[in-house]
Amino acid sequence: MNKIGVFYGSTTGTMEDVARRAAERLGISANDVHDVSKLTKETVSQYDTLVLGTSTWGTGELQDDWYDGVKTLKACDLSHKYVALLGCGDSTGYTNTFCDAMGILYEELKETGCKFVGATETMDYTFDSSIAVVNGKFVGLAIDEVNEDEKTDIRLDTWVAQVKREIA
Repeated sequence: MNKIGVFYGSTTGTMEDVARRAAERLGISANDVHDVSKLTKETVSQYDTLVLGTSTWGTGELQDDWYDGVKTLKACDLSHKYVALLGCGDSTGYTNTFCDAMGILYEELKETGCKFVGATETMDYTFDSSIAVVNGKFVGLAIDEVNEDEKTDIRLDTWVAQVKREIA
């Protein structure tokens, strides 16, 4: 099986919590869950699959720690790696930029040669716009812990099963 590392950027702790819950479902050790502010090329090289989690801030911006994290990832050879994206957002308060940060990670990394996995349908969400929607699907799993926290566990369960199939 592929070695999976989870990397998250979290300011308030929400994305960290979601990332840890995803890691548990993936069956990976807490030692393989990393704060992106400590990301190094050496750490990235240890994994075949990278699960990258970010919350969206302001008017559709990356969580602060991801700006340096993206630079580190782009300096790595990702051509033989799977990348699964997780995004936290507020679909009611920021309906025009819902989970945009996940879309930013996708845009920044799509030329690295990595293979994205875990795209999800948008039909169970209420929002107006998101750059995380490409070809009619979210580029990863969108989570709204503000307005739809009761849906998070089932969304994570479904998404993790999908990611496991796609990297097998």
